[in-house]
Amino acid sequence: MPALLWPGDDRAGDHLSDSQMIAAMLRVETAWLATLVDAGIASAGADIDLGAHAGDIDPDALAVAAEAGGNPVSPLVQLLRERLADTYPETARWLHRGLTSQDVLDTALVLGLREATDAVLARMDAQVDSLVELAERHRVDPMAGRTLTQHAVPVTFGLAAARWLYGVLEARGDLHDARDRLPVQIGGAAGTLAAPAELLRRSGGGGDALALARATADRLGLPWAPPWHTMRAPLTRLADALTRALDAWGHIAADVLVRARPEIAELAEPAGHGRGGSSTMPQKANPILSVLVRRAALTAPGLATQLHLAAAGAVDERPDGAWHTEWMPLTQLARHALTAADQTAELLAGLHVDTGRMARLVQAAASGLLAEQRSLAGLVEGLPEPDFDPAHYLGGTGALIDEIVRRARAADHTLSGGRR
Repeated sequence: MPALLWPGDDRAGDHLSDSQMIAAMLRVETAWLATLVDAGIASAGADIDLGAHAGDIDPDALAVAAEAGGNPVSPLVQLLRERLADTYPETARWLHRGLTSQDVLDTALVLGLREATDAVLARMDAQVDSLVELAERHRVDPMAGRTLTQHAVPVTFGLAAARWLYGVLEARGDLHDARDRLPVQIGGAAGTLAAPAELLRRSGGGGDALALARATADRLGLPWAPPWHTMRAPLTRLADALTRALDAWGHIAADVLVRARPEIAELAEPAGHGRGGSSTMPQKANPILSVLVRRAALTAPGLATQLHLAAAGAVDERPDGAWHTEWMPLTQLARHALTAADQTAELLAGLHVDTGRMARLVQAAASGLLAEQRSLAGLVEGLPEPDFDPAHYLGGTGALIDEIVRRARAADHTLSGGRR
């Protein structure tokens, strides 16, 4: 989808763009060349950084050429061999030997997805910081609790923020795990590593084909896994984790949208130049950040479903079309998640909480909000009547906030040696 029809897409930068995917494919081919050289299969002259020597590659021209083989790897390899034949003949000779197009494209996608996910996680860290601050600052600020759209019992906005925090923490943990489990894909033509094994045999070198795949994974900073040509769990796992993150942000956005309605007006988005305006109604200040986050949350499940459909439809040693349907949903889902993560971080950092309006509503609706307490008051005889103060009918609110905030701080301490 063009960025014109996905406002805010620029927040995702160059992640998983055509140019980044080309650069990632060059990284994969470069790492494999270095592995072949180290194993004594290819001569030392073959080991060059393709990203530095390939020259400019036109993504549009490569996209046109990709139709002939159904993927962009084949025309990219042909182009590189033609360009390198005179200056780096050994590189041209050994380029891509032992790999198949799916190895290169899957691994390039993994590289791009890991970098995009790192950017999402950085925004989630900022969300956690803002939510911890909101939960603690507003731990005793009363607010009308609502169930099925109607007043229920008193709560505090601090508890509402802590619940948002809990959702983000759950999603962040899942996303860290899914990101770290994205492996290299090297299997050769049909996942048997037959060509790498044959190259080793002909070179007279020691070791085995699995060692070549593991060495390439190490060069790329990826975990190794057996070839997953038709076992697509690494990608569906990440898609599910991204969708769960968008679920958490969508929940936050939905709450803000309800509570920012003029007749409620308990919350308001941070102001921004030109933000929230209407083309015809000058009085409007639309909560546009929440609208756009909610848009992404409503879109994500369909994109993830497409990946599950592709995984379920994988056949043989390379699927006939199912594999091809993964690429766009994956890149869209990751970019949409990054955009929404950034928008949610901005929303939470500048969220305006009208505690006075919340408190006035609680006092005005106190009779209904304390109906449950009154229904319990006469169950045990001989006890004094409660004071029926909404501020004193909050149950374990403080303990719940403390528990969730402690979890956030413990998680941040655990992550302090990594990407936190």
